Amino acid sequence: MSAGWARGAAVAPRVVPAPCASKVELRLSCRHLLDRDPLTKSDPSVVLLLQAQGQWVQVDRTEVVRSCLHPTFSKVFTLDYYFEEAQKLRFEVYDSHGPGSLSCQDDDFLGGMECTLGQIVAQKKVTRPLLLKFGRNAGKSTITVVAEDISTNNGYVELSFRAQKLDDKDVFSKSDPFLELYRVNDDQSEQLVYRTEVVKDNLSPVWEPFKVSLNSLCSCEETRPLKCLVWDHDSRGKHDFIGEFATTFAEMQTAFAEDQAQWECVNAKYKQKKRHYRNSGLVILADLKFSRVYSFLDYIMGGCQIHFTVAIDFTASNGDPRNSCSLHYISPFQPNEYLQALVAVGEVCQDYDSDKRFSALGFGARIPPKFEVSHDFAINFNPEDDECEGIQGVVEAYRNCLPRVQLYGPTNVAPIISKVARVAAAEERTGEASRYYILLILTDGVVTDMADTREAIVRASHLPMSIIIVGVGNADFTDMQVLDGDDGVLRSPRGEPALRDIVQFVPFRELKNAPPTALARCVLAEVPKQVVEYYSHKELPPPGLGAP
Repeated sequence: MSAGWARGAAVAPRVVPAPCASKVELRLSCRHLLDRDPLTKSDPSVVLLLQAQGQWVQVDRTEVVRSCLHPTFSKVFTLDYYFEEAQKLRFEVYDSHGPGSLSCQDDDFLGGMECTLGQIVAQKKVTRPLLLKFGRNAGKSTITVVAEDISTNNGYVELSFRAQKLDDKDVFSKSDPFLELYRVNDDQSEQLVYRTEVVKDNLSPVWEPFKVSLNSLCSCEETRPLKCLVWDHDSRGKHDFIGEFATTFAEMQTAFAEDQAQWECVNAKYKQKKRHYRNSGLVILADLKFSRVYSFLDYIMGGCQIHFTVAIDFTASNGDPRNSCSLHYISPFQPNEYLQALVAVGEVCQDYDSDKRFSALGFGARIPPKFEVSHDFAINFNPEDDECEGIQGVVEAYRNCLPRVQLYGPTNVAPIISKVARVAAAEERTGEASRYYILLILTDGVVTDMADTREAIVRASHLPMSIIIVGVGNADFTDMQVLDGDDGVLRSPRGEPALRDIVQFVPFRELKNAPPTALARCVLAEVPKQVVEYYSHKELPPPGLGAP
C-alpha cells in the first residue's frame, strides 16, 4: 500500500437494528472438585439439563478431563436464547467411570448448580458453588459458566472504489475495467464477495458504491485476508488481467481514516519480466461506511439493565377482595389472575436487573391516611421508595396492600405511564444505553382516560421504555387493542404518531389454561426488538463500547 490521496474522516460505525433471535455459547470450568477416586484424582465431566414442562431433560455433556480437580472443558454448549422465557438450566458434575457417553448411571455425582440462561447472559460470567443432595455444599467446589453471543451478522459495509492510470489493454481504445473483491477462506479458497459494473473506455474509472454484510465480506473477522482483482472486460468472456492487491477490512478502515486508502495494482507476471515495472495503476478506496448491527444480547451482555415496574388496578369493578368472586381474592389454594400474571412476567424480567428491586404501583383506590383517590401510589405505602425486594417482595406488598385500601375508580392509567416515563426521561438524558424500563399494567377494564393514555404512550415511545398491558377478568377489551400498535401506528389525540410500537396488550383469559410460561412468552416477545429499535434510533452502542 502506498501513501496518497483519499477522502474521508475517521470511520465511526453507525448503529442499526439487528434481528433478535440469538444463539449463545456456554463455556464451563470447575474448581476444587471433590476427589472420589482412591488412587487418582476425579475424572470430571459436566452434564447440561434443560427444564421442559416441569421435567429436566438432558441436552449435552462435556468431554471427560482425566485426573483433574480444576478442569476447564473444551466442549462448548450452544443454546437458542429467548428473552421472553425463563430458560432454567441445571449443570451436574460427575466423576466419570465409563467411556464418556451421555449416560451417568455408573458415575459419582460431584455436585450440581441451577440457574437461568437469562442470569448467565445478563452477567456474562456466573460462578456458583456446587451443591450435593439436600442442598449440602460440595466442599469448596464451584462451577463457572461464561456466555458469548454468537450471532453471525453484526454489521454491513458500504464501499466505493476508483482507480488511477490503469494499464491499457486495448489496441484501438482504452480498457473497460471492473473490480472483483474476494474473501480468502480458512482453507485458502477464495469466495467472490462483489463484482463491480464495467466502466467503458476509461483508465481512471469510478465504480458505483456497493453494500455487503460484514459476514459476507470477511466472516465478521476484520483481519481476514481479502483480494481485489482488476480486469479489462471482454465481451467474449476472455477478460484481460490488469492487476491485484491484498488487504483486510481492518487495514481498509485504518487507511481510510488516515487518508492513505490506496493500493498499487500489481500484475505478478509483469513484475517478474519487466525490470522497471512498478504497478499497473492505483486502486483508491473513495468511501467507507461501516454500520454496526447490535443485537439485544449485545446490550444486555454489555451491561444494560432492565428495570421492571408493575402497576396494579385497584378499581371497584374488581369486586370486594373479601369475596371469593373478586379478581383480588386471595385464595389459599391458587393465586388470583393478578398474581399469576405478575409472577409469570416478573420472573423473566428479574434476571436482567442486578439489584433485583422492582417498583410496585397501584391506581384507582382510596389510600390511607386521608383515603383520597390515587392513580399512582406505591403499594408499599412508601412514596420515597416504591421498590420491593424481588418479585416475592412485590407479591407480599400486594397482599399487605389489599386490606388497607378502598377499591374505587376510575381506571386511569396515564398517570402511571407518565410517572415511569419521567424516570426513563432522566435515563435518556445520560446519553447511555445503561437502563431500559418495562411497565407491566394489570387491569380488569378498559381505561377511562383513553385520550390522556394515548398522549402518554406517544411521548413514552421516544424514551427507553416498553409497556405491557394484561387484561384480567372477562371484560370487553376490544378498545384496548387501539393502544397496541400491531394494527397500525398509534396516534395521540393531536394526531402525533408514536415513534415506535412500545405497547403489547394480552387478555389473560386467552392464556388462562396455558402454562405460566406462555403468558411471559406472549407479552415479552416484542421487548428485545423494542430495546434494539430505541437504542438504534438514538445511535447508542452497548455500554462499554464508547460513542458511535
